[in-house]
Amino acid sequence: MIAWLVGFIVLIVKIAVVLGTLLFIAAYLVWVERKLLGRLQVRLGPNRAGKFGLLQPIADSLKMLTKEDIVPEAVDRTIFLLAPAVVALTALLMFAVVPFGEDITLGGRPIPLVISDINVALLFIFAMSSLGVYGVALGGWASNSKYSLLGGIRGAAQMISYELSIGLSLVPVVMLAGSFSLVDIVAAQARYPYVLVQPVSFIIFFISAMAESKRIPFDLPEAENELGAGFHTEYSGMRFGLFFIGEYVHIQVLGALLAVFFLGGWHGPYLPGPVWLLIKMMAVALVMIWIRGTLPRLRYDQLMAFGWKILVPAALINIVITGAFVLI
Repeated sequence: MIAWLVGFIVLIVKIAVVLGTLLFIAAYLVWVERKLLGRLQVRLGPNRAGKFGLLQPIADSLKMLTKEDIVPEAVDRTIFLLAPAVVALTALLMFAVVPFGEDITLGGRPIPLVISDINVALLFIFAMSSLGVYGVALGGWASNSKYSLLGGIRGAAQMISYELSIGLSLVPVVMLAGSFSLVDIVAAQARYPYVLVQPVSFIIFFISAMAESKRIPFDLPEAENELGAGFHTEYSGMRFGLFFIGEYVHIQVLGALLAVFFLGGWHGPYLPGPVWLLIKMMAVALVMIWIRGTLPRLRYDQLMAFGWKILVPAALINIVITGAFVLI
């Protein structure tokens, strides 16, 4: 009984630490993005709330929490209210299986630095990613707005299409590691990261991850010059904030997954494992911000053609070549 209670307390502490860290980083990732985009576009970015604008995320959070939460009359109220929570919650749940360090010993008992090490962690990631599509699609449909509906349809089509290329890009990684567990995949990269032997999978995964997170040049579901704001046009207050937080948590999760699958996870010299994972996550996030400030938005037909005609065939060919090398 005591062992079960200790294990439960440790689990709650790990969940609290991970959630707190993710939400804190998500808030300040917005600040980093605004400052970097400001520099790329020859302007200052936020600089009024606190020194260098460091209090801007806190000011934005207070503004979101105190803004009136407007619900238009003609919406499907229940689905409209729940859709933002689906987007944010699925993004947070994906981090439950990400290992962020080597096991530590506490009171003679090993404590794994992962919330849940399940042997089908990769399938869990895909399941949560698929459920995230519902938040976007239902939020757009329930809003009873043509702009929102079109944004929701675009979001669902885009996320389903690029989820296929993400899945196919990870098949060679599973072949090499021989496991669906993210802990085993990181352990298999103790000698060298898989980006060295699977550069094609790395590129496909990175591009598809940007499309999954609806980042420029793949932000067609929002496309403000066409759809106003797309699937979240009718949202305000903290419900809009949940969509916003969900996007930046998703960036962190995809950065962590890119690190786990291709960059050796928490492996690295001199520094603790969680620090290395955080460095790799932030490096991926900074590259995504850099790309956002550099490239224009694709047309929708270009977006879909790129996924189905280039990424999917390239991933299939890579699977065949990897399978041949593994057999040899």
